[in-house]
Amino acid sequence: RFSGTFVGNAESASPAAAASPPVAAATLPAVPTIPVVPTIVGVPNTVAEGVLNPSDVKPPASGTRRARVLYDYEAADSTELALLADEMITVYSLPGMDPDWLIGERGNQKGKVPVTYLELLS
Repeated sequence: RFSGTFVGNAESASPAAAASPPVAAATLPAVPTIPVVPTIVGVPNTVAEGVLNPSDVKPPASGTRRARVLYDYEAADSTELALLADEMITVYSLPGMDPDWLIGERGNQKGKVPVTYLELLS
């Protein structure tokens, strides 16, 4: 058996601690919480919520770069862009986007592409 050194041990409770009633959680002031929904200027909220509709994404006025694709990449879903090794595409990032991904454009096709499959040029 352990000695009465642990908090909450009935044997070690002081008379003052035993005389005061425990504070119920309901009597503590409630801390208000505000839901945070990321928004990106010029981009519909569907992108900020993780659902990318490539036709809704507009390239930034500046910050686009050319990239050479290093390896073939098969798109996992319609939000991604399939890549072929040695092709050239235009890429850019969006605020709040995962840094391991960029938006890639090839002609009128666009979608997310993994940075590790690219050699960024200009």
